[in-house]
Amino acid sequence: MSLRLFDTESRTLRDFEPLIPGHVSVYLCGATVQGDPHIGHVRSGVAFDVLRRWLLAHDYDVAFIRNVTDIEDKILVKAAEAGRPWWEWAATYERAFDWAYDKLGVLPPSIEPRATGHVPQMIEMMQRLIDNGHAYASEGNVYFDVRSYADYGSLSGHKLDDVHQGESAGEGKRDPLDFTLWKAAKPGEPTWATPWGRGRPGWHLECSAMAEFYLGSAFDIHCGGMDLVFPHHENEIAQAKCSGDDFANIWLHNGWVTMGGEKMSKSLGNVLSVPNMLERVRPQELRYYLGSAQYRSMLEYSDEALQVAAKTYQGIEAFVLKTRDRAGDVPVGTWTAAFAAALNDDLGVPKALAQVHGCVREGNSALDAGDLSAAVQIAGTVRAMLQVLGIDPLDPHWAGQVADTSAISAALDVLVKAELDRRQQARKDKNWAVADEVRDRMAAAGIEVTDTPNGPEWSLKGH
Repeated sequence: MSLRLFDTESRTLRDFEPLIPGHVSVYLCGATVQGDPHIGHVRSGVAFDVLRRWLLAHDYDVAFIRNVTDIEDKILVKAAEAGRPWWEWAATYERAFDWAYDKLGVLPPSIEPRATGHVPQMIEMMQRLIDNGHAYASEGNVYFDVRSYADYGSLSGHKLDDVHQGESAGEGKRDPLDFTLWKAAKPGEPTWATPWGRGRPGWHLECSAMAEFYLGSAFDIHCGGMDLVFPHHENEIAQAKCSGDDFANIWLHNGWVTMGGEKMSKSLGNVLSVPNMLERVRPQELRYYLGSAQYRSMLEYSDEALQVAAKTYQGIEAFVLKTRDRAGDVPVGTWTAAFAAALNDDLGVPKALAQVHGCVREGNSALDAGDLSAAVQIAGTVRAMLQVLGIDPLDPHWAGQVADTSAISAALDVLVKAELDRRQQARKDKNWAVADEVRDRMAAAGIEVTDTPNGPEWSLKGH
């Protein structure tokens, strides 16, 4: 496998070699479970699911960690506004995210740790940071001393004079540049006991502690949205390195889903929730749309683009199903060399999809020519590529969602074939008026008839 990935920290394409041969360790920053997931949230899940599937397809053992932030200011505020317990609020939306990931065919992580379940690991890391001179306790809070870490800004490119942590000055904070590891207890908030007093975790600390706990002091790949580069991931690096870890070898960041050029967010009011989107298109069509762009690029949302993506996927699906229906089985084959080259070039999904579409055109031509053997072979190649992309129409995950028209199609097939038999007999009898009438009626109904060496075959226009 000659995989090359764009590392945010070095700003270069790097050859990927796992730290442990045959094993790949990945940490993906998951959801802050404060509300329903929108398509901007789940894009990272889809993008890095393709990475994971590509690694699995090459027989790597992949440890894939995706965390849940279940304690955070926004969760506490929204739960309080709704008059609900914070833990119930977090659990409700954690289930909503899990549902969305599953609907889109995102493989479940090896484990999905919650921040609240790893306070002991956070305490241990804070103690190491204090002992190493990189953190300090003050009035029940614990802060990271940013100026104590000479390489601060290596990921984001920020200079110290330009750093703004996006948090309040804080009680006892020595320098506005410093960020919070632990927040002192406040009335009405959940708290945990520490050597420095009761309180709750800061946002950045949890991921460093959980990554170390599950993946060790050094691991292969850290993923997340580009909005997390600063301050979250920058601060993760500082915490981990200063506590003695080597931490992530490669950093990958996916682009935003935008509307009107702006990042999709609740504050902008341009949220498109996954449940609402699935009223417009099927889950595999939404996944195709979200995964069709190169993961580092921005994805500008429009209803038109979504519907075009859905129709495009339906064309791929129709070829695979048509071949399966005629042949009885379509075994999974092997992807093309150009498909592999595209994915090995920083997960180049657009070029990989071009290979899929080229094979579909070739396969449809084989079907039109009555060459079923060639069509089956091509469909097997298409299936192999679609499996890596997570959108194989014959994957059991999509059972019941493959247009959900098998019974309708069977009934329609009986009726259309009866008309085709009538047309064939009319042509034998040289009754051209009846033959033309059948042809025109089917054309008006959106049914295309192709005369092949094996007899007439039909399909719906555009499928």
